[in-house]
Amino acid sequence: MQRPDTLSLNDAFSPEDFRKTGHALIDQLADYLFHSQARTQTTVLPSIDPEEMLQRWDADFMASGDSNFTQLISNVLSDSNNLQDPRYIGHQCCPPLPLAALSDLVGNLINNASAVYEMGPVNVAMERQLIRWMAGLAGWKDNADGVFTHGGTIGNLTALLAARQAMTDYDIWTEGVRHDKRLAVLVSEQCHYSIKRAVAMMGLGEDAVYLIPTDDTYHITQRGLSLQFAKAISDGRRPFTLVANGCSTATGSYDDLEMAAAFCSNNKLWLHVDGAHGASVLLSPEYRHRLRGIERADSFVWDAHKMMMVSALATAVIFREGVHSYEAFSQNASYLFEAHARDEWYNYAHRTVECTKAMIGLKLYVPLKVYGTDLFKNHIETTHKLAESFADLLRLSDDFQLAVEPESNIVCFRFIPKDVSDLNSLQAELRCRVLQSEKFYIVQTMLKEGLWLRVTLIHPLTTLDDLKDLLNHIRELAIS
Repeated sequence: MQRPDTLSLNDAFSPEDFRKTGHALIDQLADYLFHSQARTQTTVLPSIDPEEMLQRWDADFMASGDSNFTQLISNVLSDSNNLQDPRYIGHQCCPPLPLAALSDLVGNLINNASAVYEMGPVNVAMERQLIRWMAGLAGWKDNADGVFTHGGTIGNLTALLAARQAMTDYDIWTEGVRHDKRLAVLVSEQCHYSIKRAVAMMGLGEDAVYLIPTDDTYHITQRGLSLQFAKAISDGRRPFTLVANGCSTATGSYDDLEMAAAFCSNNKLWLHVDGAHGASVLLSPEYRHRLRGIERADSFVWDAHKMMMVSALATAVIFREGVHSYEAFSQNASYLFEAHARDEWYNYAHRTVECTKAMIGLKLYVPLKVYGTDLFKNHIETTHKLAESFADLLRLSDDFQLAVEPESNIVCFRFIPKDVSDLNSLQAELRCRVLQSEKFYIVQTMLKEGLWLRVTLIHPLTTLDDLKDLLNHIRELAIS
């Protein structure tokens, strides 16, 4: 975009300039998408250290501007991680559907903040319908309710705040934490860090988190759960919530929700399921059994920006008894809300930490309406089957070891050449070399046996040949 020497606000908001620049941008991004999918763009992520990156992106902002938009975006693309490349198999961040990205563009342009109905009416309605649809997939009835929020961390915090308010015998929101009635949260030792962080943010202290040991396949056990419950009681605490994984971040393991629900029922605990990554299997007749028992949970979170192929962030936090969704944030803000909160389901700020909230629902609602649910079901089943095929490949390899049978699209493995004693250091070094090569993006995780390499097969176009190439690439790097 050619800039005049002096740009007026009318020029900056010119529809024709937007049309011209937008067409050029879409062409640029379409080329990026093409080369990413064809694997002709060799860099999956730039091997640039933070200080060098900081120097590349200076803060020398001129009074009249001095950059060309197309070139600037080209630099952004070349210096960024390329999630659209099928060899990006690291963290649980998906390549967004192009249609979802276009929906995001619409939402960003019209900018209807949707924590209050009068500021974002369409998105409020979309989110309401999405929450009902998601709750229905979990087997919940029409009285279920919830909100969309920006990420699983806020989603888990929201659910735990509601659980605390619902399960204690006094009004913590008004009275504050009482040290004569210390609380406890039971969580898997494989829980996402956001759970521990949420408990600390709630003022309960990290000591309020009781970690439940897991078995060899990284599931909580009834014995471990009973022992930690008893320990919390003996420590003078009142356990009020059990957080189960559906699935865990490290290994993709699903806890036994039926066992967890029965334990919670017998011991008057709130059952929250962290389904940030794995709740999407509810769409798959073949894999939804992983979440058998979720219909008995009190709440769960579901990240659409993982397996539902929309851009970050898009998290649903859903309550089986919808009235509990109002208990996380019990306060009055008369300048925004004129009626009682429960009569105003459409003013989501009653139920989320955010007063200004992006049009989160738009980027999920549009692809679901345009493409239908089978597209998402097929994606979930394809990536899960690929994980199973990759596990078979690892099992047949003499120089690789599989950590645990995959239950999702997450696979942990390690390279085990002969005559190497320090396998942990080897995995860490190999991962660094993989990242420096810029050909693949993988991560690592610490499990009971030590350090393992880890992949999340979240790109719909990743193939078993890509994974074979990864193993061969690791072998080559090991001898270089």
